[in-house]
Amino acid sequence: MHINILELIVSEFEKEVAARIATVPEDKALCKAGGDFTLASIESKYSYNFSWLGRPVIQYPQDMAAMQELIWQVKPDLIIETGIAHGGSLILNASMLALLDYSDSVESGHPLDPEASRSRVLGIDIDIRPHNRAAIEAHPMAHKIDMIQGSSIAPEIIGQVHEYAKGFGRILVCLDSNHTHDHALAELEAYASLTSKGSYCVVFDTIIEDMPADTFSDRPWGPGNNPKTAVWEYLKEHDEFEIDKAIEQKLVITVAPDGYLKRIK
Repeated sequence: MHINILELIVSEFEKEVAARIATVPEDKALCKAGGDFTLASIESKYSYNFSWLGRPVIQYPQDMAAMQELIWQVKPDLIIETGIAHGGSLILNASMLALLDYSDSVESGHPLDPEASRSRVLGIDIDIRPHNRAAIEAHPMAHKIDMIQGSSIAPEIIGQVHEYAKGFGRILVCLDSNHTHDHALAELEAYASLTSKGSYCVVFDTIIEDMPADTFSDRPWGPGNNPKTAVWEYLKEHDEFEIDKAIEQKLVITVAPDGYLKRIK
C-alpha cells in the first residue's frame, strides 16, 4: 500500500492540534489571561484598530483567523452577513471567496475568470452610510459583494435575502448587527435556516453576556439581553445546530463564545 508521507505528517499534526485544543479549558491560567485581556480590550475599543485590505474591520484578529479557516473548510458560494459598518468584514469574506476561485482554477487547470465566478457575499444593514457604500463599491473585491439596505428583521428584507439565496449550494451566515436578545433571536429565526449542512451560522458579540453589567452602559444590551442569550433560546428548538466549542477553545480570545454554530443536520 502506497502511503503519502506528507498526508501522514499533516494528519499527525492535526491530531496534535486537536489534542491541545481539547485541554484548553483545563488551563486555568490561560483562560484567565484570555478573559482579562478581553475585558481590558473591550474597554479600550481594541477591535476598532484593524483593517482588511484597506477597509476598517471591527473584529478581533482571532475571530478573523477563525472565519478564514471556516471559509476555506466550508467553501461556501454564498456568505450572508448582517451588519456592514465600514465594510471590512464584507471585504474579508469576499477576498476569501476570491482565493477559493484561484484555488479552483489551479486545481482544474482552467484560467481564472473572476467575473465568471458566481460566489457572492451579501451584506444587510439598516443604514449603509454613503461614504462606506462608495468605498466598498470602489474596492477590488466589489465584484463579489451585494448589499441590501433595510432592517435585517423586516419581512420584506428577509424575503429579499431568501430569494437571493435560491440556487446557491453552500451558504455560510454571519450575524453581527443589533445585539439585543430580541433582534439577534429574530435574525436567527430569519436566516439560520439558510445555513447549509456542515456549514456555520456565526453569531458575533455573544461575549456581552460574560462582561460586567456596566460595560455597555450606553447601549440597549447587556448581560441577560444579548446574542448569547438569543443563541441559547434558539437552540432549545433547533437541534439541527450545535455549538462548536473547539473554535472558541482554540481562539481563547473571541467575541463569539457559544456563537460558532455548526449545522449538523
